[in-house]
Amino acid sequence: MVGGGQGAYIGNIHRIAARQDGAWQLVAGAFDVDAARGHAFAAREGLDPARSYDNYKAMIEGELSREDRIDAVAICTPNFTHFPISKAFLEAGFDVICEKPLTATLEDAIALEKLVRDGDRFMGVTYTYSGYPMVHEARHMVATGQLGEIRTVQVEYPLEWMATAIETEGNAQAVWRTDPKKNGRGGSIGDIGTHAYHLAGFVSGLKLECLTADLATFVQGRALDDNAHVMLRYQGGARGLLWSSQVALGSSNGVRLRVFGEKASLSWFQEQPNELVHARLGGRTETIKRGADDLSDAAKARTRTPPGHPEGYLEAFANLYAGFAEAIHAKRERREPTDIGRDIPTAYDGLKGVAFVDAVVDSASAPNPFWMTPVAV
Repeated sequence: MVGGGQGAYIGNIHRIAARQDGAWQLVAGAFDVDAARGHAFAAREGLDPARSYDNYKAMIEGELSREDRIDAVAICTPNFTHFPISKAFLEAGFDVICEKPLTATLEDAIALEKLVRDGDRFMGVTYTYSGYPMVHEARHMVATGQLGEIRTVQVEYPLEWMATAIETEGNAQAVWRTDPKKNGRGGSIGDIGTHAYHLAGFVSGLKLECLTADLATFVQGRALDDNAHVMLRYQGGARGLLWSSQVALGSSNGVRLRVFGEKASLSWFQEQPNELVHARLGGRTETIKRGADDLSDAAKARTRTPPGHPEGYLEAFANLYAGFAEAIHAKRERREPTDIGRDIPTAYDGLKGVAFVDAVVDSASAPNPFWMTPVAV
């Protein structure tokens, strides 16, 4: 692991998720820009001191010299560091698991995705919400025509945690997220809007053609957007709406997706993740629950506990890690992956997310705000 040391929320999530199925073992790391603090953290994690490194470059050099070198690296650092660290590990022959968004610039995302393809490496990107069983059930229902032709997709991701200028009060997570040099061109749209964009495309199967965006910065003095409204136009004629906000009071982690087709609709809410609401034209509205016997194989492969025992964020994240492990094994063994290793977010999904952010910022800054801006990828 690179980054994700003491006090880093997402690093701990990665470690918990990776350990759930016994497919991964944390054996090496460069956990902090402060090397001494990183070494102290590695000691608390029980790592061999010889495999606790000052920085990622030393880690690459040290691991290449070992017969028991690492198989893959998890990158849990701020956005602007994703590209150089991922590039260095991929070029050294290691597989990579990276936080989203993939990079801070579209140019870097294109280069990184090409490096993955040309080097025949694996790269997973942690779009967490694609790990939920009922999200896969929704994807299956759309793909098998149960909604008919898709007409409208609505997705939102509201939070309240940055409703005040907490970056000026020493909140380390907010400091880099509000810095264009570290977070990239998009604020809320890059940090959480990319999650919403990926979720909408993952379930609907639609490819975004163009968009119109309105970005706002409500907290005075903040350099990046903290609220975004985006109108989406998909290939084939479907329309969509996306809202991301870091200043929505009363919203803890309100990821919500609604897909409307000509025959039926689906609704999924991340704070009630074990239920999928299915409404048919002229028929009854039913609630499909995780653990039901007649769910798709994709949903069953990601179901961990019996019905009535709630599953959530950590289990979804663990499903990603289980999928990454299976995809890597299948690639090495030259076979097709099992269900858990299919339909997982990879470098190309990461590239699409960065292209989305670029198009949103371009649209919001265009002289004519109602012009539909093409999406590059």
